[in-house]
Amino acid sequence: QVQVAESGGGLVQPGGSLTLSCEASGSIFTILSMTWYRQSPGEQRELVASISENLSTNYADSVKGRFTVSAAAKNLKTVYLHMNDLKPEDSAVYYCNGDTYYSTWNGVRPLDAWGQGTLVTVSS
Repeated sequence: QVQVAESGGGLVQPGGSLTLSCEASGSIFTILSMTWYRQSPGEQRELVASISENLSTNYADSVKGRFTVSAAAKNLKTVYLHMNDLKPEDSAVYYCNGDTYYSTWNGVRPLDAWGQGTLVTVSS
């Protein structure tokens, strides 16, 4: 199937920067899009940014102008979330989600693949 793994979280001071990475692996046939979500304690998971196979991007209003999503290549197997001017309210567990298709012995199947998340804490 497809596995997704995030990395790069940590503690950063307000106004600082951090870059998260998301790696997809497995029997990938294609990745249609990769989306970053975040979830704070007691809050619902919210969409942060996404990038599609044509490299078009989409952002939550709360992060526009501060965060940038990018991909290492058009296959979207590695994507990044560059976060600048971080605020305490950006603290959350950040998850990567892939809208993927994977290869099996008898064809191709869709899979909504989630990573385990990486914690970002913005605090002085």
